[in-house]
Formats: sequence, structure tokens, C-alpha cells
Amino acid sequence: MAISDGNGWVLCERCHTRHWGLYGAAGLLLVRTDLTPTSVLLQLRAGWTHGGGTWALPGGALDSHEDPVTAAAREAWEETGIDPDDLTFKAIYSDDHGNWRYDTVIAHAASDVGAYEANAESADLRWVDIDEVASFDLHPGLRATWPDLIEHVKTSLQS
Repeated sequence: MAISDGNGWVLCERCHTRHWGLYGAAGLLLVRTDLTPTSVLLQLRAGWTHGGGTWALPGGALDSHEDPVTAAAREAWEETGIDPDDLTFKAIYSDDHGNWRYDTVIAHAASDVGAYEANAESADLRWVDIDEVASFDLHPGLRATWPDLIEHVKTSLQS
């Protein structure tokens, strides 16, 4: 078990493309509960990153010793400076590809939680009305799962 031992590419058996994360990956779908309309945090991926130039969720590879919530919280801290203690974790949505999986961790926050571009992986951060997310140039993985994710977000707001 080592820090960053999950970094590396996996050739997906389902879609025959490369995915980042030897043990899978996780991202944080952060929902602001103090805004109307409901908004979520999107990250513009830096040009040099996987999916660079597209909007995505803060996230990345799981290390061998991490569960999805731990990994998503760590990645959000590294990329956006968000303290996990300021979040309420609500649900996990899994996009399972067989030999690789991306877990989207849905969490709520009652403020902007001080989000900022904390490292070079973020070119921009923006709180976006949940109904406008699909109009952004989304990372292909987020684009593919967004129709399901939006329903999970709405359910999380009712619980």
C-alpha cells in the first residue's frame, strides 16, 4: 500500500479505451444546498490532463487502500481545496466497466466551501445550475453518465 499507487492506465474491456486509475477512479459531485436553483461544482480540466479542456468533476485514481468516498474527498482537496469535513456525503453512483469503475460520490455543502483552483489540474472552477450542466463541453465520461447522475442528485436532495 502506497500513496499514489493507483496512478496508471487500464485498457477497458467494455469500451476498449484507456481509463485512468489502476484500481478505478472516483470524483466528487458537490451540490450546493444554499442556492436556488440547485448548483453543482464543475472543474475545467487543465489542457495537459486526461480530458483536458473539458468540464468534469474533481476526481482521479483510487489508491489501493482507498474506498470511493475517501478517494473523491482526497482528490477534491488536492484539486479544489475543499475540506471534506465541510461536506455531507449522500450517495455513490457507479459506472462499472468490468475491469474498471468510476464512482461518483454525491455530497452536499451549505456554502461555496472555499473552492479554488488548488493545483495545476484545474484551469477553472464554476458553480453551475444543475439544469445547465449538459450545455457545457463535458468530459466524455461525465457526458455519458450525466442523465443518470442528475436523477441521483435530485433524489439526494429529498433525503
